[in-house]
Amino acid sequence: MQRDVLDELAFEPSVDHSHIGVTAHDGVITLTGFVGSYAGKLAAERAARRVKGVKAIAQDLEVRFANHPKTSDDEIAERVLSLFRWDTLVPEGLSVRVEHGWVTLTGTAEWQYQKDEAEKTAARITGVKGVSNWITLKPKVSAQDVQERIVAALNRARDLDASTIRVELDGDVVRLGGKVHGWNERRIAERAAWSAPGVTKVVDNMILA
Repeated sequence: MQRDVLDELAFEPSVDHSHIGVTAHDGVITLTGFVGSYAGKLAAERAARRVKGVKAIAQDLEVRFANHPKTSDDEIAERVLSLFRWDTLVPEGLSVRVEHGWVTLTGTAEWQYQKDEAEKTAARITGVKGVSNWITLKPKVSAQDVQERIVAALNRARDLDASTIRVELDGDVVRLGGKVHGWNERRIAERAAWSAPGVTKVVDNMILA
């Protein structure tokens, strides 16, 4: 599995794998070393998750920038806000705070994908060392509607047997139970749960069958 993860990192064009180390134990992958950007750090984790048999990832990558003039916190904040204004998927009214290259996002969004898009957009800025996403979700739909949307999304998924998965709602927390047949099915189910408005946490209690 270690070799497969290293090969996947080398295959991913958005990842500079030359300074990344990989260890594997019982399906748990640990990534060590350093990358040139926060976006590269996220891309490395996504690449590792794609490998068959990976159950969990321990992320210990450090962001080290190439030799270039240091970008001030004010400049980073201005660039993030500028990108937000042009990105139609990012909700209006978000606040951005930057301290020593670390971006903190606050405000409200109706959908999880909006929250994710804001984080991905901020991560692309040169000089960003990390992103704390404290955007809160405020849905405009009922809990029953949320559950029905998740179940419908599971049933639409081509590569998933939705009949083996249970969906339970506890306030704004979704609990997934039942069985899946691999990491890909687990990822699809989690993505379906996160796609519903107002979901702030997904608890994965599914087991691999």
